Amino acid sequence: MQPFDLITQGGFLMWPIMGCSIIGLAIAIERFIALRRASIDTREFMDTMRQVLQHNRTQEAIDICDETDAPVARIMKAGILKQNRGKEEVREAINDAGHLEIPRLDRHLSYLATCANIAPLLGLLGTVSGMIKAFAQIQNKRGQVNPADLAEGISNALLTTAAGLAVAIPMLVIYNYFVTRVDNMVVEMEISSSELLELLTQHKGDHEI
Repeated sequence: MQPFDLITQGGFLMWPIMGCSIIGLAIAIERFIALRRASIDTREFMDTMRQVLQHNRTQEAIDICDETDAPVARIMKAGILKQNRGKEEVREAINDAGHLEIPRLDRHLSYLATCANIAPLLGLLGTVSGMIKAFAQIQNKRGQVNPADLAEGISNALLTTAAGLAVAIPMLVIYNYFVTRVDNMVVEMEISSSELLELLTQHKGDHEI
């Protein structure tokens, strides 16, 4: 049986379920590409930044941040630009930059979660609708029915349930994968921010001496 035939046999609720799958797939592809671009070797990046800043090459550090298209680089740049200010201003600049970067990493994930939650509910609604249709046939024929009379309603119920679960299960796995990946990136940004704050504070103190 062709996929289009399954959708037609499953009833009108198959269309919004398929819509959820298409939206979820588009978000998953977009987030995979975006997070892959945002991922860098944080340790190597911080080692480079440490060497540059220890030699007081501030402009070179800013240029490195500009050339690195990653959240941690933009956070580092925000802190470096405030390095001549007090420690609290540097910390505030880093925190503000971090607050701007986190929503970019989380972008569209709430829609992915919504699709994962809606798909099985639509499948359940299709199940209820199909069973109502089957019992309506029994009532109309006063119990004198054969399996063919109930086939349409039961088919609707089973197909929508299967489709809803088939869409929701992989989508939920993908959502949890992205959430975990974003959480790990946020932790890396927090560690790097603390290292930068300590480095800039120490460097400023050494420079003043």
